[in-house]
Amino acid sequence: MQRKSRTAEIILSALPYIRKFKDKVFVIKYGGSAQIDEELKNDFARDIVLLSMVGIKVIVVHGGGKKINEYLERLNIKSEFKDGLRVTNKDAIDTVEMVLSGLINKEITALLFKHGTKAVGLSGKDSELLQATVLGGGKYGFVGEIHSVNIELLNSLMNQEYIPVIAPIGVGLEGESYNINADLCASAVAKALKADKVIFLTDTSGVLDKNSELISKLDENLINELKQNGTISGGMIPKVDACLECVKAGVKNAHIIDGRISHSILLEIFTDSGIGSIIKGQI
Repeated sequence: MQRKSRTAEIILSALPYIRKFKDKVFVIKYGGSAQIDEELKNDFARDIVLLSMVGIKVIVVHGGGKKINEYLERLNIKSEFKDGLRVTNKDAIDTVEMVLSGLINKEITALLFKHGTKAVGLSGKDSELLQATVLGGGKYGFVGEIHSVNIELLNSLMNQEYIPVIAPIGVGLEGESYNINADLCASAVAKALKADKVIFLTDTSGVLDKNSELISKLDENLINELKQNGTISGGMIPKVDACLECVKAGVKNAHIIDGRISHSILLEIFTDSGIGSIIKGQI
């Protein structure tokens, strides 16, 4: 009986957050171990279904780095990273698009449907959802940056209670494909929609200090300091940059959380302390 009472207390403690977030838009970047481990995949799907059922409008933007690496190796296509971004040549872009749009995207939509919610898989090329131009003058190859998001399409789907699941492939003026960093893609979508939250699932606890301790709250000044002294480096750079872009553009909160923890999304959203790092315009 005591255990049942504790369960009831936990459920009741989430009620203020459920009320607060009803009808709000959350953009969730899905990647890392949560996208590979079978148990974590199912936990993620259940979390998304629960968010949808309590009235939160969810958009999922997914990555697929490990699966892309696997297929590039099979095809003997070389790949390297620069500034935390995958340099994508002409041979690689077709494989990247195939894996993201044709394989991973459909797996996620099928998983969400299996767990009880309506989901629609989209590439950024569908209805020119993600219009893009080449990034950095082409120094990363066919890597793009988003300059326009078709929010009418996304709002239409959400108003019909569908969850859009977006593969980060952008489309250029001539219909060419661009590989978009999934973190920056999630940021662009969140900014365009003025989302209440953008949440990045990672394979780390969040932003860590020199002693590998979690930094629970950050702002622009602290992030710049940590980048300059090398505390924030590698693949964490585009994540924190994406977070900063979001909060500067009107997204209320950006979160970096550990996707290796079961139900990490619920723990971050529906508890007082959360489990990851939150980036705000001002602390």
